[in-house]
Amino acid sequence: MKTYPAAQIRNVGLFSHGGTGKTTLAEAMLYASGAISRLGKVTEGTTASDFDPDEVKRQTSISASLVPVEFNGYKLNVVDSPGYAEFTGEMVSAMRVVDCAIILLDAHSRIEVGTDLRFREATKAGVPRIAVVNKMDRENADFDAVMDQMRTDWGHSVVPLMIPIGREHDFEGVVDVIARKAYVYPKRGDLSFEERGIPSELAGSVDRYAEMVMELAAETDDNLTLKYLDGEGLSTEEIMDGTRAGVLAGSIVPVLAASGGCLTGVPQVLDALIKLAPSPLERPEQTIPNNGEDTWDIPADPSGPLASLVFKTLADPFVGKLSLLRVYSGTLSSDSHLTNARTGHDERIGQLLYLCGKEQKHADRIAAGDIGAVAKLGDTATGDTLCSSAHPLRLKDIAFPTPGYMAALRPRTKSDLDKMGNALHRMTDEDPTLHVSRDAQTGETLVSGMGDSHIQIMAERMQRKFGVGVETALPAVPYRETITISSRAEYKHKKQTGGHGQYGHVVLSIEPAEEQEFEFRSTVVGGAVPRNYFPAVEKGVHEAMQDGVVAGYPVVNIRVTLTDGSHHNVDSSEMAFMLAAAQAFRKGVSEARPVLLEPVVNLLIIVPELFVGDVMSDLNGKRARVDGMEPGDDGSTTIRAHAPLAEVQRYSSDLRAITQGRGSYTMEFVRYEEVPAHLMPHIVERARSHRELIAH
Repeated sequence: MKTYPAAQIRNVGLFSHGGTGKTTLAEAMLYASGAISRLGKVTEGTTASDFDPDEVKRQTSISASLVPVEFNGYKLNVVDSPGYAEFTGEMVSAMRVVDCAIILLDAHSRIEVGTDLRFREATKAGVPRIAVVNKMDRENADFDAVMDQMRTDWGHSVVPLMIPIGREHDFEGVVDVIARKAYVYPKRGDLSFEERGIPSELAGSVDRYAEMVMELAAETDDNLTLKYLDGEGLSTEEIMDGTRAGVLAGSIVPVLAASGGCLTGVPQVLDALIKLAPSPLERPEQTIPNNGEDTWDIPADPSGPLASLVFKTLADPFVGKLSLLRVYSGTLSSDSHLTNARTGHDERIGQLLYLCGKEQKHADRIAAGDIGAVAKLGDTATGDTLCSSAHPLRLKDIAFPTPGYMAALRPRTKSDLDKMGNALHRMTDEDPTLHVSRDAQTGETLVSGMGDSHIQIMAERMQRKFGVGVETALPAVPYRETITISSRAEYKHKKQTGGHGQYGHVVLSIEPAEEQEFEFRSTVVGGAVPRNYFPAVEKGVHEAMQDGVVAGYPVVNIRVTLTDGSHHNVDSSEMAFMLAAAQAFRKGVSEARPVLLEPVVNLLIIVPELFVGDVMSDLNGKRARVDGMEPGDDGSTTIRAHAPLAEVQRYSSDLRAITQGRGSYTMEFVRYEEVPAHLMPHIVERARSHRELIAH
């Protein structure tokens, strides 16, 4: 693959709800460019961008993939992103490195939840947007209805530059509104088209839409505005220049029409993307502040200081780590050395690659504005900047979403346990939205992700890539126990065997201590218990605290005082006093009205106003308490609440179902609270069953 100058590169991403045909359109673009001779199908697992076995199995995109399309002397780096909410991390990384977001809509389904979210995310990120109404050949396809909804929901900056000729089985071509030309495809599923006059039944629509486009294009330039207000018509070139400027500024969202499945309109879409989508030269990247310095723009200059951003990492057990990156400035060359701006470490750049799905083509260099890959980097992770040591600089990180779903991983065999740590490290390298931790109390290995399917796919990949079998389950809730009243307990450990016996006698005072987790004191006088045995008594108490008397959970918020006891000059030992202290502690706790404590988390929930009532009702059913609500400027409402962790372990799935995927939340542990009395028997029984299962 040849090297293209930045002016002839378009970095675009396909974004939408799942099922709108992003992968099929990317495949059609490749086919239209001549890069492939056979059109692959998602249902057959033969497309270039959905090459992962999990994607083939599920017939849906899971990871963002790169598909370079060379068309009419230009290179379009098309990033095909997944459409389902649990793979948001892939969408975020794709959005970070493209210069234009192609928002796909299904001509039948209109604006779906994921499509609306991606449009608004692109708007917020300042990424230019172009909409494509896809699947015009589908039953019940209705371009006008989609247009009406887009202009209602997204504003009057949305205007069609291309309208379909016919629909459903009669979809036979498209009309270019600005050029006023019709392109008709005589044969379905073929790229050959004929240029014809505009059908008479569409003339009125073309005139109306052309006026909309001209008005918005005129607003992008003072001279065009004056000319338009004076009643002079704008030329085709002026309208196109104004439209392109509006796309770059975000004031115009052009709408195109096509069907990736039958290829109709695909060449016109490619041509429009070349004309309308910004080149890297028009969207210089900014450095982030360092040592109090101001930011500055980095133009896409191949001779400038090197700055490249790693936006995706692929972990392969045979090839090793493959890092996908975009070069924003300078030229990246094979067999060179760069600096990781985050770590300050040197990285040797080995073989450079151009990717097309899973296919790899060797490259000697990757110039400013282009996207490629490099194999086997050391400690460089997704989101890191690689730069020249002579000109150190750092690019803005990728803001990945915080995972909201947690699962416990349990290795199937001893061999799986031995290999699990390394496999998890490789998986988190590949997917920054996966977080791994270990619960010190339960001993479980925990993995956090964006949802149940996200975690399940991770587990399947661990088995397939690294031969590590794991089961996933909800994490054990880390309950604790405490006491509600004070008590006094005495225990004498006395055992006589051959030789020295065992003797330890303690009297303990046990009382609640809400302000601290554990405190040990001694008020023994007169040497009833020698001082050298105090540490043994404390150790015995501390060990007994790890296994409470209610359900076997650790005991907290307690103060223990050694008040009296006795010893034997020959038979007393540290072990004897440890055993006596442990038994006395258990006896005292059981007489101090012990209760269970459950972890409580703070929830910060952001939902559209439409769903506030349903969310509040669901929270009430989860024993949550709402602390307040704040309306936002964008039609959303922020709900602040706290709830028992046991009730919200699956909240990511619940909130997605309630809000049709439009809600988001963060969760943070805050404190422990007493479990309601009517729930204690169930928790105790479950804990006993769990211990019996482990014992067997």
